[in-house]
Amino acid sequence: MDKLGILEGILFVVGDEGITLNSLCEIMNINMDEAKELLLKLKSNYESKDRGLRISYLGDAFKLTTKEEHKEYYQKLVENPEANTLSPSALEVLAIIAYNQPITRIEIDEMRGVGSIYIIRRLVAKGLIKEAGKSKLPGRPNLYRTTREFLDCFGLSSLNELPELPEEKNEDKETELFTSIYKEESNGV
Repeated sequence: MDKLGILEGILFVVGDEGITLNSLCEIMNINMDEAKELLLKLKSNYESKDRGLRISYLGDAFKLTTKEEHKEYYQKLVENPEANTLSPSALEVLAIIAYNQPITRIEIDEMRGVGSIYIIRRLVAKGLIKEAGKSKLPGRPNLYRTTREFLDCFGLSSLNELPELPEEKNEDKETELFTSIYKEESNGV
């Protein structure tokens, strides 16, 4: 099993939240010394000039970040008019945040059934959402909310102008548990 590959995947999955050394040891079932050795080895791999990422230690967590020397290209990506359109997935995440703010990434992922970290990063970069503190949930994940730019972009003066969501229909249909929807054919037997 390639532990460097596992470490890299873990750092990618945790995204902006990062991961502490203790959590990394617990998840990978390794000791502190081995975790530090793996981090240093992966970090040295990323230091190559042909790599666009690096491992950073911010707060008390390790995370993958982009290299500072490539900043101008990332800025162009964000400012590119063609990149300023919102995909259906981005609109879905934006709607979830707008109607449920403040909300954590994990709560968004649970509502959507898929990961949203990349979309959230793009929405933050576009200035449509922002971090709005930390949740009281375990791990203290970031809370997200919409920005003034979000209101401007959609022509709203306040969140009160968001359209009403249709109410879910809760039809109380009793289902008989022991009756099959498939009927047995009577063959005269």
